[in-house]
Amino acid sequence: MARLSIDKPEALNLDPAALRRADELAQRWVTEDRIPAAGWIVGRRGRTIDQRLVGRQRPAKDTPALAKDALFLIASITKPVTVAAVMMLVERGRLALDDRVADIVPAFAAHDKRDVQVRHLMTHTSGLPDMLPDNEKLRRTHSQLPAFIQETCRLKLLFPPGTRVSYQSMGTAMLAEIVHQIAGMTLADFLAKEVFGPLDMNDTSLGCPANRRERVAHVRVPKELEKADWNWNSAYWLGFGAPWGGLVTTPSDFARYCQMMLNGGVLGKVRILSPASVRAMTSNQLAAMPHVPEEDRRCKPWGLGWRLNWPAHSANFGDLLGPRTYGHWGSTGTLCWIDPDTESYFILFTTQPQEPDGRFLARLSNTIAAGLL
Repeated sequence: MARLSIDKPEALNLDPAALRRADELAQRWVTEDRIPAAGWIVGRRGRTIDQRLVGRQRPAKDTPALAKDALFLIASITKPVTVAAVMMLVERGRLALDDRVADIVPAFAAHDKRDVQVRHLMTHTSGLPDMLPDNEKLRRTHSQLPAFIQETCRLKLLFPPGTRVSYQSMGTAMLAEIVHQIAGMTLADFLAKEVFGPLDMNDTSLGCPANRRERVAHVRVPKELEKADWNWNSAYWLGFGAPWGGLVTTPSDFARYCQMMLNGGVLGKVRILSPASVRAMTSNQLAAMPHVPEEDRRCKPWGLGWRLNWPAHSANFGDLLGPRTYGHWGSTGTLCWIDPDTESYFILFTTQPQEPDGRFLARLSNTIAAGLL
């Protein structure tokens, strides 16, 4: 298995002064308690800087420092990884993107959803909602994924598929059920066997095993939810493994995934995706959807699972990335982007939820993007 070389910033053509500014910025945010903790890494052409870790393992100020082997719940950065599992089945001829979801999961046809295609689930054009109306109730009762799938199948669409863009986690939930129906195993098991194991991502899993949960850096949650047994830090949620937001990993582990994407689907001698799949996942899929509003097709493009760089939107990605950049963000305060033009990627995991102050992630992103020479 190919190893990512840890090197000095100069070996990555990364300005050391920019890296120092990023270090100082993150440390100041921790000191000011704007974020409890952060871990980040920059990679380029098979090399990375040493993983950065600052802050505390728990949000409270009097808690221990962030562990060297700390794990992060990366929330919606999970989505393009879930999509990759489906793309692997597409490559094997098990389904096509134009297949109707209801032909794979018959219960999904309820309430006139037969026109929803697999493609719509990957591009946020399905008409499904982001979260279920009973999302909180399901979490309070510690419901598992089959209950979320069942409720999603019972929904009515918010709009006809392929006519609007509306961010939807439940579309990703249905992708997990498609993997389950076609591959005969859960998405978590499929990813462990087909992706994380082959890539030697030993600290990455969909859902966190009980023996690793002490390593997870806790997310700052509202005070009214701190004691809830279903919040982001609960044993229930960490073990749930939501296909739309339950991936647990480290910056250095996820760097292997990003380098695989930059390499056209391969890392060392291990191929996860074909170059054709990587091109499809990172191209503007909305461009060929005539009923999607022109402004969305032009200004807020989506690939398959990956968000492409949105011009004139500083939030998350920042202001200095090239037109071919793609990535994702997560509501727990996480960010990842990959830029084929500079052959680089940036991974930033924090434990400060994005709302209402998520835009601060763009500032650290700008310092890194400016430092890539």
